[in-house]
Amino acid sequence: MTFNLGSISSLPTHGEEKHVKVLVLGSGPAGLTAALYAARAELNPVVLTGMELGGQASLTHTIENYPGFPDGVGGSELGDLFQRQAERFGAKVEFDTANSVDLSQRPYKVVSDNAVYFAETLIVSTGARPNHLEVPGEVELTGKGVSYCATCDGWFFKDKQVVVVGGGDSALEEALFLTRFASKVTIIHRRDSFRAGKVLQTRALENPKVEIIWNTVVTEANGKEKLTSLKIKNLVTNDQKEFVTDGLFVFIGHTPNTQMFVGQLEMDDLGTIVSNKFMETNKPGIFVAGEVTDSHFRQVITSAGMGAAAAIQATHFLENEEISVK
Repeated sequence: MTFNLGSISSLPTHGEEKHVKVLVLGSGPAGLTAALYAARAELNPVVLTGMELGGQASLTHTIENYPGFPDGVGGSELGDLFQRQAERFGAKVEFDTANSVDLSQRPYKVVSDNAVYFAETLIVSTGARPNHLEVPGEVELTGKGVSYCATCDGWFFKDKQVVVVGGGDSALEEALFLTRFASKVTIIHRRDSFRAGKVLQTRALENPKVEIIWNTVVTEANGKEKLTSLKIKNLVTNDQKEFVTDGLFVFIGHTPNTQMFVGQLEMDDLGTIVSNKFMETNKPGIFVAGEVTDSHFRQVITSAGMGAAAAIQATHFLENEEISVK
């Protein structure tokens, strides 16, 4: 990644208490855009990056549908630009992870690895994590042929044969990226058509290195020291067979990172945080943005837009509070 680690503020002493007007949880497009807008409103926002600088977008090799980049832009490069712009206006980006929250009263308490924060407003943009197949052998072989990030691990599969599971934009994007390295990429999809955009579908279907197996699921990953084969099942005929492969890349959606907020913020059946059109949650002064609340669009531009909206509403919230006090 190309994130500007040198510009991240120094880590505070463990357990140090910090009082902030706006605390942003997450450093993906939603969180860093929120930080930019809050910083321009002179609210001195603090961003806790979490374990992954730039969020899921930073793991994408090339983002071709973000406005202003007609030739595309690397996910990590775009994240670095987001960070630099937010910091230019005074946002502080802390390489730190929130571990627990107490949302019972304001200021809201957030305990991180390195400090205890008390925030007048909170913008939750913790994103989502990739779903697993939940099949035998998957966990044991993760990092030994099983992966959830083509950008991270594609290089290790030069001239090898790999499988991609999924049928959405991410699956096809990563499958096409893997053709740079692998000799063959087989896409296994449980349906008979893709959910991905037409442009990606056309590219995948026309790529000579890509083959597609429809109406099929992976039921087992096999291997000891490394992945050697998969057991796959046709959902129409129920036929099962062994499929020899060197790598398995899984792109079947994401689960929102909302564990900390269970019982404290309202959530839907998918585990995403419920918000209104102003990005407000059921708690005053707590706003939400990005894939932690959006299971439908899941685009960099929509996440960024939500981050801007959340910060604008947080600004209005604090301004109205000051007026009422006067």
